[in-house]
Parts: sequence; C-alpha cells; structure tokens
Amino acid sequence: MKNLVIVESPSKAKTIQKYLGDDFVVTSCMGHIRDLPENDTAIDIEHNFEPVYEVSEDKKKLVADLKKLATTAETVWLASDEDREGEAIAWHLSEALHLDERKTKRIVFHEITKPAILKAISNPRTINKNLVDAQQARRVLDRLVGYGLSPVLWRKVQRNLSAGRVQSVAVRLVVEREREVSTFVSTSQFKVSAEFDVEGKQLFAELPKRFDAETEAQNFLERCVGATYTIADLETKPGKRSPSAPFTTSTLQQEASRKLGFSLSRTMKIAQDLYEAGFITYMRTDSVNLSELAIDAARMEISSLYGATYSAPRAYTTKVASAQEAHEAIRPTEFSRRTAGESEAHKRLYDLIWKRTVASQMADARLERTTATVAVSTVTEVLQATGEVLLFDGFLKVYMESSDDETNDDDTKKMLPPLSIGQSLSFLQMTAEQRFARPPARYTEASLVKKLEELGIGRPSTYAPTISTIQNRKYVIKEDRDGVPRSVVSLLLKGASVQRMVKTEITGAERSKLFPTDIGMVVTDFLTKHFDDILDYQFTANVEKQFDEIAEGDVAWSAMIRDFYVPFRQEIDKVAETAERQSGERELGVDPVSGKRVSVRLGRYGPLAQIGDADDPDKRQKGLPGTLSINSITLDQALELFKFPKAIGTFEGFTMEVKVGRFGPYIEHNGDFYSIPKSDDPHTIQGDRGVEIILAKRQSIQERTIKTFEDDPTVKILKGRWGPFIAVGKQNVRIPKGTEAADLTLDECLLLAAQQAPPAATKGRKKAAETSDAPASNKPAKKAAKKTARKAATKKAAPKK
Repeated sequence: MKNLVIVESPSKAKTIQKYLGDDFVVTSCMGHIRDLPENDTAIDIEHNFEPVYEVSEDKKKLVADLKKLATTAETVWLASDEDREGEAIAWHLSEALHLDERKTKRIVFHEITKPAILKAISNPRTINKNLVDAQQARRVLDRLVGYGLSPVLWRKVQRNLSAGRVQSVAVRLVVEREREVSTFVSTSQFKVSAEFDVEGKQLFAELPKRFDAETEAQNFLERCVGATYTIADLETKPGKRSPSAPFTTSTLQQEASRKLGFSLSRTMKIAQDLYEAGFITYMRTDSVNLSELAIDAARMEISSLYGATYSAPRAYTTKVASAQEAHEAIRPTEFSRRTAGESEAHKRLYDLIWKRTVASQMADARLERTTATVAVSTVTEVLQATGEVLLFDGFLKVYMESSDDETNDDDTKKMLPPLSIGQSLSFLQMTAEQRFARPPARYTEASLVKKLEELGIGRPSTYAPTISTIQNRKYVIKEDRDGVPRSVVSLLLKGASVQRMVKTEITGAERSKLFPTDIGMVVTDFLTKHFDDILDYQFTANVEKQFDEIAEGDVAWSAMIRDFYVPFRQEIDKVAETAERQSGERELGVDPVSGKRVSVRLGRYGPLAQIGDADDPDKRQKGLPGTLSINSITLDQALELFKFPKAIGTFEGFTMEVKVGRFGPYIEHNGDFYSIPKSDDPHTIQGDRGVEIILAKRQSIQERTIKTFEDDPTVKILKGRWGPFIAVGKQNVRIPKGTEAADLTLDECLLLAAQQAPPAATKGRKKAAETSDAPASNKPAKKAAKKTARKAATKKAAPKK
C-alpha cells in the first residue's frame, strides 16, 4: 500500500476516498483512541503532572487493525480535524500506532472538497506539539478539578454529584439569573397611544413619556377630550441596515435555536454531517473570516441571482481576540448549491448557512426613517409617530435578522401615510395601557452560549457538550412553563368620554428556557462559598487565555497546571475538614394539625418536605414534584403534598391511587403509571375520571405500537416523531435506514440495543474534557449497557429478511 489516510469518522473517510483515487486507502479512527482512565492514577502529580493514557477497551481491536495497515503503508497521512482536539487525536494516533516520523505526515483542511484535499496533500506538515499541549492542559486541568471537587460534594452535599471548571460556571449563570427573576419586583406604567385616520389610512402615535399612576393617565386623557390634532413637524433621515457576519459556531447555534428550534447538540450533529459530506466548511470555529476565493464565489452567485447592485463584497474580522480556530467562518463549499443534505433538518440548516453567508456579501438595505410630531390643542405635550420606508432591500432580499423575526410589532405601525406640516388629523381614539416591567429573561441554550462567549468562557468545541452536561446531570432543566393571569387596566378615550376597562393577560409563560434544579442551586451555593475562585468568571476566562498561550508556545503546560494545583489542593483539604454539610434547608412554618415544624431540604434522593424534626421518630416526608422548589415552595403547598396518596376507586380488580411525583400528579394502577392532565385537579379527581385517563393512555400506546414480543415485553417497536424506533426498557434505539421496522426480530432488536448502548462517548470525540470527569455519575448507564449487551449475546441473531 502506498498511502494510508486516517480521518476521524467513516462518513468523512467515504467522501475523501472519492477524491484521492486508488493510490490512497482512507480509513477512520472513530474519534479519540486514547484517553485518561477513570481513576485517580490517570495523572502522575509527582512527576510534572504527566498524564497516563489508555486505549479504551472498545478501540483495542481498531488500534490493532490500524497498526497492521500502517506497517504496510509507505506513507501515513494523519487527517484529523484542524483544531486542538484534532491535533491531539493525530498525536495519540502517532503514539499508539508507533508511527515512524519519517513516513508520517499531518494534513489539515477546513472543507472536504477535492481542491482542498489535494491542496492539503501538497502541503503536509508535522504534528504541532503546542496545540497538543494546549489540549492536554485542558484535559488534565479539568480532570484535576472534577476529581478534586466531586468527592467533597459527595461528603458535604450528596453522593454521586460532580463539578467541573466550565460546567459549574455555566450552572452558576443559570442560578444567578433565576434568583434575579425571583427577586424582581415588577412595577407598572401607563403608555399612551393614539390612532388617527389619514385619508383612509391609519396613523399611530405615542406620547414619549409614561405615567406612573393611573390617575395621571386618566387626567391626561380627560384633558384631551375635544382636542384637535395637527402635524407640527416632520423629520426625515436616511438610514441603513447592514448584514451580520457569517456564522461562527456559537452564532450558528444561537440562530438555529431561534429560527429552527434546534437544540445545540442537534445543530452540531447536523452541521457535522454536512461538513463530512463536503457541503459546508468546518463547523467548529471562532472566525468570521471568508477566504478571497469564497468572497469571489459569493459575488458571482449574488450577481447571477439578484444583479450586480446587490453585491457588496466585504471582509469581516473576528472580535474574539483569543480565537483558536481562526481559519474561516462556517459557509457553503459551493455557493451554486442551493440545497444539500439527506433529511429535511439537514436541508433547513444548510439553507440557513447559505443565506447567512450570501447575505453577508450583499449590499446594505437603505431606509428612510420619518418622525412626525403631532400637536394636541388642549395640552402642551406632543405625540410622536415614527415609521420607515424601505428604499432598497439589499441583503434583506435573502436573509431577515432573527431579532426582526421575533418582534411583535404590527407592520402597519411602521409605515406612515403621506403627511405634511400643518395637516389636520381625524382623531379615532386614544388609549392608556398599563404596562408592567419585565424581569431579566431566563436563559435559553442559545443565549447561555452567547453569555459564555461574551465572558470568554469555553470554546466552540465545548459549548454544546457543556450545555448538555449540566442538563444530563440534572443541575439544570430545559422546559416550558405556563404563565399566570394578571389584571391590566386600560383607559380608552373615544368620543367625549374616558372609559376604564380591566383586562386579563398571561404573564411569566416560558418556552424552552433553562431553570436550575434544587440540587443545582445547593451545589452552586456550596461551591461559591468555599471555592469562589474556581467559579469566578474572570478566573475561568483567564484559564482559557492561558490555554491560548500554551498553543502559541509561550507557556509550558505543566508549569501552568502546577501554579493552579498547589493552592487548589490545599483548599480542597481545608474544605473537606472544616465545611459543614449543606442541604439548602428552609423552614416554612408549623403544621396546624400536629403542631410540628414544617421544612424543606435536599435529601438523599432529591428535594423533600418534612413534618417534624430530624430526630423525630414519627416525622413524615414527601418528595417535591418538579414544579416545586425548596427555594420558593410555600407552607400551604408543602402541606398539600401530605394529602397524597389518595385512593379514588378500583378498576379491573386493582386500586387506583392518585400520587404526586417528580414530574407532577399521576395515577398508579396495577404497577403502571398514568399522568394526570393539567386540566384535572388531583385533589378532586374521581374514579370515573381515573378510568378515562387510564383507557386514553392505553389507546395512545396501542396506536403508536408497531410490534411487541411475548418473550420479552420490555422490548417494543414504536412510532416516534422522527420515525419508528425500538424501546428496550428505558433505552430508545435507532432503526438503521432501509430496515423495515415491522420485520425486525427480537434478537435483532436486542443486538441493535447492545450496539447503541451507552456510554455513547466511546464513539466520536470527547470535545469537552470535563464532561467525562464525574467519577460516578454514569455508572448506572454503563451497568445497563453491559446487561443489555450480555442479554443480546446470549441469543442467536436471526438472519435478516
């Protein structure tokens, strides 16, 4: 064999093989082949923090196969990704395969196209050890922090908890925002607006000032009774809107979340598919730069589609000073390709990337902004009407900014009818609406990434894993929450009288927002109290800068680790000895029935309410449902929990009991659980309604069931939102493309379950090192995976039809 090319994924290998021909064999290493073992011996602290790497069990055969291929090749080309993580993978391959430096070459490319691959082959280099050291420093530091803090949390808060250098800071942001929201006191003001008729067209104007009291607003409207309204002044100014820069990793994640509703992890998975298929450039980047070739290709496509007047080639500069992947922004590899990808999701994300990139090279939109001042004959105050006219759409022809998509303004209020100074206006009505101040917005996944980026915390490769980790570990949850009704006063001047109305609006409704859990808040409080420097935003950002300095060769990685570790170890030992246990306990009051103290705290299995003291042998405890928090629960809400379980009758010979669990009220019947809809009150629900809920759930399950198996009732083939899938207990298993779901046998289902069993990180890259540094949090998943694999191995796989 002349040439062996090793890339990270099979799909990438398949694409590159097409470009290189028969003289090259392209194969995949399936991501990282070595990592730190999950024990305390992974880092030799006494010998300059030397890491001890191991080939993971599931990669040993792969490494042996790669060794055989490498020994027969004249040249080995290491073609892992171009960032620090990719450089580390290339180094681990070189070390584990014992490659001869004389016949080993390192190549990088930021897009998988034939010209880019051939150019990389023509310009090989050696492995950049500075980049490897930067990645190694991150990995070692995160392991030291994770394995240092987690045992302290086990002893002082709760077992099986974890902490991480970046993840704990991310949780802190969510916790602090939640407390800002909970302590926010909303005040209201009255906003005055008027509506006029101008030759059949509407004109809306507002009073610039707002009134704090209803009486002030009432008085102003009464003074306007019988007034005449004229245009006192017109001011017209030219304006423009410029396009945004092409996507970086974080801006792609934010925009895909806003426009497409994609989670961060889904965005990155789809983007990686598009990259490996050769449709877009590398998807982990801090840069907004475009190559001259790309700018020229965009200019030609824009001129062809929209005309030369729409083309305005421009270069963007990266604002992030420490951008480590400063190569190119995320862009299409061919601007003439208008659609790409297998699934609808792939097509939608590619379309977003295409539009954003093309729009970035288009002309500004030109506007004319007009402000009309309306004089009121009976008062000294004036009203103002503002509007704009789009003179030239420019980049807006292709791409509308996400902030515009989210606005609720009525477009008719933005366009002004023809007006002239001195013109009299036909008055229709005037309103004074009570408007309440809004608390700070809770974070979405996308806005949390934006905040981390602003603070200089994390890198493109770590954003999505960090957000996933804090949710997987139940420190933060993403969910919808219903709002509550609120009365709003509205005053209306129409004709010669002012009417007062009270309307109802819903406030506090949230969609796909991040909320801290009780355990997340208790852990954050403990860490900020005892390890404030680790959770300090500036400290975490400074660590990122030090990684950048290591990548530049300016700092020795082991020296940086030593400077951090010595005081950190001393602090760990001190806190372990002196800190008190923390449970977030909060006293609510007294139980009117027993006269005993009522409190809430974090227990061994989660947050709970308790009647009685800790040493009371007759104390009663109830777990808090997910809708309640130890930080906000009231005495009445806590006492309500002790009214359950409540029997509501029998059905099919078994008792129906209403209970309240972590996710709300439900009915337990014959070992099965049926959620009670929000429209039903669990306190008043009766037996007949309970039977209806049970039968409705059974009908729903039956309608979505494709196949079941008598030999193992825990295995089912079901219809899902994205197509058929296999449910093996609590594990959801993908069905390969082209496979007829109804034809699968039990053995084939179990085999697929074993192949897809966690930990999923054994396939692909561990982009955020700290996500694997929780000593115990993933053990149950591993045990379940092994059990499933053993079960599948004991059965003989039937041949596929």
